[in-house]
Amino acid sequence: MRAVVSLLVVAAACLALVLVASPAWAPWLKALHVIAVISWMAGMLYLPRLFVYHCGVAAGSEASETFKVMERRLLRAIINPAMVIAWIVGLWLAWVAFRFQGGWLHAKLALVLVLSGLHGHFSAAVRAFAEDRNTRSARYWRIMNEGPTVIMVFVVILVIVKPF
Repeated sequence: MRAVVSLLVVAAACLALVLVASPAWAPWLKALHVIAVISWMAGMLYLPRLFVYHCGVAAGSEASETFKVMERRLLRAIINPAMVIAWIVGLWLAWVAFRFQGGWLHAKLALVLVLSGLHGHFSAAVRAFAEDRNTRSARYWRIMNEGPTVIMVFVVILVIVKPF
């Protein structure tokens, strides 16, 4: 249900931006998009690292409770808003600047969808840790920590080089 509400909010915000924003806003919106992406990526790189450390402490301990607060705040205050802004502004830029055309743009959007799925996986993990029911190992979270990095590298190459 949360995902459906989130998608509706993003769709409504995109529609509002299309109706209100002028192409003259593009440089400012591009800057906002880059800021949002940097914030989103910072959180996506840090959150699984918190999970690694959280796995190393006893459930219900003071350290565990501290990690729960850190994870929840990182997700709600930084990662979620940054992702929403990145999507809304990114879709507007993709429409205004490229009319959703270009193989590189399609590949980028596919990778951003994968990153969004990973975001959902991390969100579910925050809930699992909050309820002391994480079943994943620290090794698993170390490996998952590499996913956002790999996606980011390919997205940057696609955006800058536009190889196809």
